[in-house]
Amino acid sequence: MNTVIRTENLSKRYGGAYCVQRVNLAVGEGEVYGFLGPNGAGKSTTLKMLLGLVKPTEGSVSVFGKDFSRNRLEILSQTGSLIEAPSYYGHLTGLENMRVMQRLRDVPDKQVEKVLQIVRLEKQQNKKVDQYSLGMKQRLGIAMALLHFPKLVILDEPTNGLDPAGIGEIRELIQSLPYQYGMTVLLSSHLLSEIEQVATSIGIIHGGKLLFQGSMEQLQQKNQPQVWLKTQDNEKARRILQDVETSPILQDGFLVMEGMGDREVAQTNRTLIMAGIDVYRIEVHKQSLESIFLSLTGKEGSL
Repeated sequence: MNTVIRTENLSKRYGGAYCVQRVNLAVGEGEVYGFLGPNGAGKSTTLKMLLGLVKPTEGSVSVFGKDFSRNRLEILSQTGSLIEAPSYYGHLTGLENMRVMQRLRDVPDKQVEKVLQIVRLEKQQNKKVDQYSLGMKQRLGIAMALLHFPKLVILDEPTNGLDPAGIGEIRELIQSLPYQYGMTVLLSSHLLSEIEQVATSIGIIHGGKLLFQGSMEQLQQKNQPQVWLKTQDNEKARRILQDVETSPILQDGFLVMEGMGDREVAQTNRTLIMAGIDVYRIEVHKQSLESIFLSLTGKEGSL
């Protein structure tokens, strides 16, 4: 897979404090890359550096295999973005706003019509934007980002403030961009549930540092299931299992063990039964993605 975005030790410091520190992103062609982190984690600052809106303190950015600092205009001509909130003229209609962007991008009329259809605004295109709902304004902002059918789309919190129906519409739109239009999408969010449903790859940032990067499957592999046993005498069972090189801990009336497969669980059960200890319950507990996220970012990192 070709790499569309690559950063090396990308950092931004304000005064003596880093808000982004040594971030190494790798976004593959055709991916929906979910950039996940709590509010204030450094997501927006990172995206702004990718677009040249903020100058990095250290590090480099490569897009489409080219150094951004030397090929800025060429790269931006193939990139669409929506950062923080859409920009628009409220006294103009949606179509009139798109015409303004059309002149800036120098694209034909048919592309205006096409992107308004893609974001499902064709029926509201003649309404003034001040009369749009928040979801319609977000879709207009995405339409502006898609107008020139870029190879790369960067969206910063595109579902922020939307109701469930609006979130669903934006999610469907984002999922369609790679396979229908060949676009690569870099999407930031503080909502794990949204990233989980649309992203093919994920990067988790917290305190300005990239804590994890990889596929959803790789993130799930960080989840080591635990086996919880409840017995007739947990303290005695714990001592017996320690003698056979198992290291259970007592927690909430259970013996908790990690890294056990089916055979090990069966052997543990036989060991306790042969020692005369009844086993009342065997449970397997797996962390949710939310739990993994919190374990990576710390309990203070709200979703």
